[in-house]
Amino acid sequence: MNTPQRATTRQVLLIGSLTFGLFFGAGNLIFPASLGLQSGTETGITALGFLLTAVGLPIIGVIACALAGTTSLHELASRVGPVFAVVFTTALYLTIGPFFAVPRTATVSYEMGFAQLFPEGIRDWSLLIFTLVFFGATAIAALRPGKLMDIVGKYLTPIFLVLLATVLVAAMLFPMGSGPLPEPIAPYDAHPAVQGLLDGYNTMDALASLAFSIVVLEAVRRLGIREPRAAAGAVARGGIVAAVLMGTIYVALAFMGAGASSILPRDTNGAVVLSEVANHYYGRVGLMLAAAIMLVACLKTAIGLVTACSEMFAEMFPKFLSQRAWVLVFTAISCALANVGLEAIISASVPVLGFLYPLAIVLIFLALANRVTKPRPMVNRLSIAFTTVASLLALAPLVPPLTGAVEWMTEFVPGYELGFAWVLPALIGAALGFCWPRREPEDDEAATGSAGPTEASAETAGASV
Repeated sequence: MNTPQRATTRQVLLIGSLTFGLFFGAGNLIFPASLGLQSGTETGITALGFLLTAVGLPIIGVIACALAGTTSLHELASRVGPVFAVVFTTALYLTIGPFFAVPRTATVSYEMGFAQLFPEGIRDWSLLIFTLVFFGATAIAALRPGKLMDIVGKYLTPIFLVLLATVLVAAMLFPMGSGPLPEPIAPYDAHPAVQGLLDGYNTMDALASLAFSIVVLEAVRRLGIREPRAAAGAVARGGIVAAVLMGTIYVALAFMGAGASSILPRDTNGAVVLSEVANHYYGRVGLMLAAAIMLVACLKTAIGLVTACSEMFAEMFPKFLSQRAWVLVFTAISCALANVGLEAIISASVPVLGFLYPLAIVLIFLALANRVTKPRPMVNRLSIAFTTVASLLALAPLVPPLTGAVEWMTEFVPGYELGFAWVLPALIGAALGFCWPRREPEDDEAATGSAGPTEASAETAGASV
């Protein structure tokens, strides 16, 4: 069989287009525009922080999973332990899938412009009608995972880029205001770079990277690139293409938002910013343009997320439902929750993201250090254990009776007030893990054999890519 060992330039561009298309959804348009509007003169430094968590972490996550030789998040998390693997994988996929991220794709695209297109007589039912159509299209595409490269990479992503460029280029060539940018407002006035980092969390892309890795690797395999190193290289090169695209658009959106301060109140949310800027340049046609941009962005992300979730659950729970059945279940749940409303979805997701994000970030860096950590399993286990405790304590203020019990953390735990209370515990856990006796090669083979899919060897995992 003639199997290519290195992706061609065309294939790399296609992989990059798919990776970009999967990641760039509703939050990726909303948050940088809002960030720029509120950052004002600090837009540059705030956008830099945003890029680290909204571009750097997601792309590193996909590449790390490929380099680690894992074919799924469940397999990667199994290096910590089988119970953790099931619980964390389930929680993460439900968060970026039917519970939060996927419903948000529909509600954002609806509220961006489609809400005003329905006749007055059926306005009360308009969200339900829109979500039924939206998730019907999502399910049809997700039921054909083999066509994902074509649907997202070849068609939806190029259409999205052309539509978005019409607004961003206009904002660059014809600025909305002639005066200097205004001073930043809270919370960007105190720690703009840190706030940019935290805003990058809200895109959920670092979490999604652990889920999308299986989708991207499967797409690479369908291109005929099966050898592990070649697959990892193709994913890495495609990731660089996606990172350049994402970074360029994020910066452009941020400065577009900063320029919009001359025509909009500073507390306007990012969805309205994009809509009003499009209206400023193109009139009523601009509103339709903004709605189309958001619809395409959200639809391609929803397709990718439902595909990733259904494939993961079919792999984890093969006795329950098939991949196609999971697609229908997840689109039905997403459709129901989307009708709760955008504000309720975002507010409910904040504490969940605060808990899951640190664990996801630590897993990504453990995967990057795979050669060092694989023979030392206690590095994985202790760093995750310490991170879990720190993340749970950081959520305590959300429970009024526990607020006073953890006030000491603000004084003694570095980074607590900024949302980084987990960093020091993770480093301590990793250090203790390195002090643990190294596992001998024969023990590693025995553990691999007894653990089955939980700790499959890198070679076996890579061969299935």
